[in-house]
Amino acid sequence: MADGLRVEIHGNVGAVIMDRPPHNFLNFKQIHDIADALDEMQNDMSIRCAVLAADGRSFCAGADFSARESWGQEQLDAQAGNLYREAARVFRAQKPVIAAVQGAAIGGGLGLACSADHRVTCREARFSANFSRLAFHQGFGLSETLPRLIGPTQASLLLLTGRRVPGDDAHAMGLADELVPQADVRERAMALAQEIAASAPLAVRAI
Repeated sequence: MADGLRVEIHGNVGAVIMDRPPHNFLNFKQIHDIADALDEMQNDMSIRCAVLAADGRSFCAGADFSARESWGQEQLDAQAGNLYREAARVFRAQKPVIAAVQGAAIGGGLGLACSADHRVTCREARFSANFSRLAFHQGFGLSETLPRLIGPTQASLLLLTGRRVPGDDAHAMGLADELVPQADVRERAMALAQEIAASAPLAVRAI
């Protein structure tokens, strides 16, 4: 579909797969293309559920700020703002989305994982809201999604410390719904999506 992203259709399930290994860093084009792919699936009545996955070592290791050393604070804020405004489109999905988190989900990558309705992960994965370490406020809806998933106290700790949480701890605290061997993460996410897709689509949409 687009450079760094591909879409696969498996029956009533659509898979949006980030393909910028090893770490799948987000930039404006990448998140724009992800949002476009999810939008197209919303308009395809044959697709009842979506899986968001990634090739490579990381699920998504955050936003691509590789040039940040040459930026001033104003430019850094503008780049982050543009990225997160585009990311807001991801939250508009009206069909369930399952994130297959096989590796690190850091910063904006954590936000992307938390934008999904459910998450499948493994012990090797790492989850981190590292915004405080980068000297700016969290984005990508994490102010809303993290407290809802793991409670305000746990969310506050993750945001204030920027600590990295391994997959088994993330599962224990409710940040992920299922914990499976790393090699099985995408397969299990697809199976869960197929299970949801077997339900009545209007009922699923209403839920």
